[in-house]
Amino acid sequence: MVCLQFMDNYEPTKADNYRKTVKAEDGTECQLDILDTAGQEDYPVVREAYYKDGEGFMLMFAINDMDSFTALDDFHEQITSVKGLSKPLPFLLVGNKVDLDDSRAVSSIDAQACASKWNCPFIETSAKTRINVDEAFISLFNQIHSAKQPTEFEAPAPEPKRKCCTIL
Repeated sequence: MVCLQFMDNYEPTKADNYRKTVKAEDGTECQLDILDTAGQEDYPVVREAYYKDGEGFMLMFAINDMDSFTALDDFHEQITSVKGLSKPLPFLLVGNKVDLDDSRAVSSIDAQACASKWNCPFIETSAKTRINVDEAFISLFNQIHSAKQPTEFEAPAPEPKRKCCTIL
């Protein structure tokens, strides 16, 4: 979904890393570091380490695969347990393979109900036809970016008196 080409013969591994540059609604540009766990249930210790560092989470299922949808409850629970935060985490529920709507196993209504339960947005995409792919990443980034902004009750972090650079 991240690359600009679709791979018909994708073989999921333990995890793949990608980078994608996106812009927030306010024009702020950011490079996202993306970890694709490919739904692997193996290596939970490694996955938990990634959860700790993650700032936003895109939980994805195939609309033509009910098992991929039901497995997300466990992932959501694991992430919220590892993060242990009192404030909501940036999550996005993504139904992929919308190009295979004829063989749909998960209804949009069921997916939207799940997103409402988790208090997160839901979007349907197609990595193959690029439908809503960029929109999904932008939506999640906007949540992350908004979560990092101080609320009206929090004082903004003080600006450093001078900018630093590290020379190696």
